[in-house]
Amino acid sequence: MTMAEYKLEVTTGDMKYAGTMDNIYITLFGTEGKSDRTKLDNLGIDFISGKTGAYTIKTSMSLGKLLLVKAEKDPFFLISEDEWYCSRIVVTTPEGDVVLFPCYRWISRGQLVELRGGRAMKVFDDDHPLLIDHRRNELLDKKKLYQWEITDEKLPHHSHFKNVSEFPAELRFSAAKSDEMLHTKRMVGVELMFKGLAGSTKQWTNTDDIKKIFWFKKTTISEYVIQHWKDDDFFGFQFLNAINPNVIKRCSELPPNFPVTEEMVKPFLRDGSSLKQEMGKGNIFICDQKIMDGIPTRTYDGHPLHVTAGLCLFYMNPENKLMPIAIQLHQQPSEQNPIFLPSDSETDWLLAKLFIKSSDLLEHQAVYHLMSTHFLAEVFAIATFRCFPEIHPLYKLLIPHFRYTLNINNGARNNLLGPDGPLTISSLGYEGIKELMRRGLSRMTYSSLCLPENIAARGLQSIPNFYYRDDGLKLWNIINSFVKYIVEYYYPSDSDVCKDGELQEWINEIFTHGFLGNKLSGFPASFNTVEEVIKFITMVIFTVSVQHAAINNGQFDYSSWAPCGSGLLHKPAPTTKGQSSMTTLLETLPNIGETVKFAGMLWVLSHKYTDVVLLGQYPEERFDEPTPKQMIKEFQAELSYLSEEITARNSRLEVPYTYLNPTEIENSVTI
Repeated sequence: MTMAEYKLEVTTGDMKYAGTMDNIYITLFGTEGKSDRTKLDNLGIDFISGKTGAYTIKTSMSLGKLLLVKAEKDPFFLISEDEWYCSRIVVTTPEGDVVLFPCYRWISRGQLVELRGGRAMKVFDDDHPLLIDHRRNELLDKKKLYQWEITDEKLPHHSHFKNVSEFPAELRFSAAKSDEMLHTKRMVGVELMFKGLAGSTKQWTNTDDIKKIFWFKKTTISEYVIQHWKDDDFFGFQFLNAINPNVIKRCSELPPNFPVTEEMVKPFLRDGSSLKQEMGKGNIFICDQKIMDGIPTRTYDGHPLHVTAGLCLFYMNPENKLMPIAIQLHQQPSEQNPIFLPSDSETDWLLAKLFIKSSDLLEHQAVYHLMSTHFLAEVFAIATFRCFPEIHPLYKLLIPHFRYTLNINNGARNNLLGPDGPLTISSLGYEGIKELMRRGLSRMTYSSLCLPENIAARGLQSIPNFYYRDDGLKLWNIINSFVKYIVEYYYPSDSDVCKDGELQEWINEIFTHGFLGNKLSGFPASFNTVEEVIKFITMVIFTVSVQHAAINNGQFDYSSWAPCGSGLLHKPAPTTKGQSSMTTLLETLPNIGETVKFAGMLWVLSHKYTDVVLLGQYPEERFDEPTPKQMIKEFQAELSYLSEEITARNSRLEVPYTYLNPTEIENSVTI
């Protein structure tokens, strides 16, 4: 009797400890039957890290269309647990069809895994009872595994896992990344302990000593900041191209609580011009920190610390430099709340800028970094895990963008926001940071996360030398084009969107658990059109890759120099002019131990690690169809062209903007 032969290529992951000595068994399921449970066994060791093994499974007849592959792992003699990371299984059928079965997970002893292969399928595409049943059971299991937890009714909900050890193994950091992060933290700690800086409660007595925090951990930008932190044009530059380009907006009319007069600012404007005229030309901009107003601060040595809710007015001068021209440090004007000007004493003006930048740093960290990228990324990830089976096209599209996100967020909650974490010892403290995040979420809108709408709403379409905008909009458009091709390939019509119950459940979970059902926010609770799906998925991918890179990667560059801005200030904001000195500024800064704690955290967060997957890279092969594979190649080519363009531009800049070069953007929130 002629036997039907199925050729298998089984690939083991290339990470540390991916291989196994255990026995692996495979069963094939098709429309016409199933194979025997077959042990995969060649001469020598079969499952070695990074290697692909070839095997043959014989059946008495063709199994018809191949539906599922079941993989099982049993112990080899009595050796201890020996997990196996299976990347993929490719099966060539007797009819010559080549079918990809993605796996990309760790398989433990005694565990069986059923894999679906072939074309990505939506829920209404499945028509075989075995596949329908498999799909339903997969989602039931995933909903049990990934559960929502609510620890604060006014913040995004998060994963119920308390510890990284509870995660499925494929969601954890690789051994290489864990080792590298631990090494980085230790090296930072050793250097600071060696210098006697870590834990010191002494105050800084001069700025030269602050330069000595790190001997070797310096960057071109961090050195530039040390040289130029007093310069007004560099202060303005940071609101466009440092780590928080999210707050400045065009000002066409002064807020009533910011009584800047023509006489105050006339000396800082173009000769013969006025504030009103410059507003009319679109040259006046404002940063209003009212979100900080009234937030309770942490108590330090029995006294509350100090945070200001300031207003800062900027002027784009004829040299295309954004210059601060007036600062008020509290929301309500009064005699004890003067408007500081560049013509005031040097230290008065430096102090005013320090308080503005310090509040900006806290808002950046709590609202734009932690909540708007990290915690939203976790919401997107959990909803994806719970609502889409692995065969769904949107699961295949989105899953690379959630790599390591749950692991890093678990660390953020336990360390950054832990009892002695850098954010807990900030001026706001744990409760203040949480209140700031609550306020940020309550004010968040869908359009604020969509960069073209965000830029337009803030009136920043034409402000010169705004590289975050320039690079970000190009990346938004590249991502949007890629997403459009993929989504339209799988959803040819709006009716396909409406009848995909898994897709509708996904967006509803995000609306409910991420945006807390806030209808005024503009976030969708359901999808009616293909266009709506394209826009939302573009926003998701942009947020977890591009936006996170923009607000994370430059943290050491711009925030390690405490005189330029610090999350912890010890003295209150000045209430009168002419009373300050450089000693006042130094006494306002965090002490030596606190300063180096912040700087060490920023180095760890900004360090370039080796275990990275950049935007556009898809090392896990999940799509089996030629069309999406070609779309990925075109996406990668567009990113490569943009990288060359940004590199060429940066070569001409005194202060290059590198954070949105695709070679610097990770595919997901991993740090």
